[in-house]
Amino acid sequence: MTDKLTHIDDEGAARMVDVSAKAETKREAVAEGYILIAPTALDAIRAGSVKKGDVLAVARVAGIMAAKKTAELIPLCHPLPISGVTLDLAIEADGIRATATVVTTYTTGIEMEAMTAVSVALLTVYDMAKALDRGMRIEGVRLLSKTGGKSGDWKA
Repeated sequence: MTDKLTHIDDEGAARMVDVSAKAETKREAVAEGYILIAPTALDAIRAGSVKKGDVLAVARVAGIMAAKKTAELIPLCHPLPISGVTLDLAIEADGIRATATVVTTYTTGIEMEAMTAVSVALLTVYDMAKALDRGMRIEGVRLLSKTGGKSGDWKA
């Protein structure tokens, strides 16, 4: 591991890393997060009776869209040619778990896209159901695994 920070130039200024010399490889990242929801609000989401509409469908589309726009949100991320995004939303006992899988064949990783997808999907759940529960809590957004690239595979 190098001591030099890749996103800082010799003068200490932020920069986008030049990845043009790196080989394109297939890369995949999986991220997850959770939103804790009050039982009555969770029941409404499960029943499809939230006034704003189908919470899970809207959150899924929002997360997919967010993955595609990550470079517009995170300043030093490269815009990537995303090959695929899946976003699973599972209702659990006290909330909803979001899991995103994002795939590309490119010269840099796709981890930020997976975590952005999860984050925006959960924020969308909050937005859709906040009239029922303003105390919802998003937590545990993290990378579960990544494959491909020079650094190889990683798993939490």
